[in-house]
Amino acid sequence: MCSSLVQIAAFIAESLQSCGGQVIPPSGYFQKVAEHVRQAGGVFIADEVQVGFGRVGTHFWAFQLQGEDFVPDIVTMGKPIGNGHPMSCVVTTREVAEAFMSSGMEYFNTFGGNPVSCAIGLAVLDVIEKEDLQGNALRVGSYLTELLEKQREKHPLVGDIRGCGLFVGVELVKDRVKLTPATAEAQEIIYNLKEQHILLSADGPHRNVLKFKPPLCFTKEDADLVVEKIDRILTDLEKALGLNLPNTANLENGGSPSLYLSVSSAKH
Repeated sequence: MCSSLVQIAAFIAESLQSCGGQVIPPSGYFQKVAEHVRQAGGVFIADEVQVGFGRVGTHFWAFQLQGEDFVPDIVTMGKPIGNGHPMSCVVTTREVAEAFMSSGMEYFNTFGGNPVSCAIGLAVLDVIEKEDLQGNALRVGSYLTELLEKQREKHPLVGDIRGCGLFVGVELVKDRVKLTPATAEAQEIIYNLKEQHILLSADGPHRNVLKFKPPLCFTKEDADLVVEKIDRILTDLEKALGLNLPNTANLENGGSPSLYLSVSSAKH
C-alpha cells in the first residue's frame, strides 16, 4: 500500500463479520492490518454496531478479542446502545479528533447530542451493568453453542458452528467435504421458524449461515426452545431430502461424526 500513488484514507471492518457469515478473525489479524494501513497514512476503523456492548461475553467490545494491545483509531457503534431507539455514535482518539478540528472542516448534525437520546443511551448502559448482560451473553452463549454442537452430531446439514457469546453462526452445507452451501435449506429453516414465531436470518455470501444474535437478556430456556425447534425442522427436512450421517454405530460408541454425507435416493 505504501508504494501506491493513492494514499489510503482508512480501513473499516466489523470487529466480527456479521453479514459476512459470522466470520471470526484470528487473534492478531487486525494488528497486522492496522500496521500496514497506518504506514500508508490511513486510520483503522472498527465497526461495533452489531457486535459491541458486551455481546461477545468475554469483552465489552469485540475488537478486544484481538488482544489488549489493539486499539482502533475510530470506533463506530449503534443499535444496542439505544435498545431500539435510533441512536449511534463515534469514538476516536485525541489525535484524530484534534486533526479533524484543526482541518477547518465543520461537522453538523441536526439531532446530534439531543438529550433524550443521550438519556436513553445512559439508561441502556446502566441496565447492561446492573443486570450483568455481558456475563449473561457469555454463559447463555456458551450453553447455546453446546446445544448447537450436539445438533451437528445428529444432522448432516449442520456444518461449521462458530461465534463468541451471543453472536453465533451455524453454516449449513449439503456436503461437509465439498462445503456445498445449503442455501435453499437455510431459507426453509428460517421460514419454518417464522411460522413458529421465531425470527432468524441467514447471512454469508451464499446466505447459508443461520445468524444467532438474540437480545442480551436471552435465557437458557430460550436457547432450549430455539434449538428444539431447529432440531425438529432439520429432522423433517433431512428425511425429505434423504440425508443421513454414516457410521452411526461409531457415534454411539463415542466416535466423532463423519466429515461427509451419505445421500440416499428419495422420492419427492
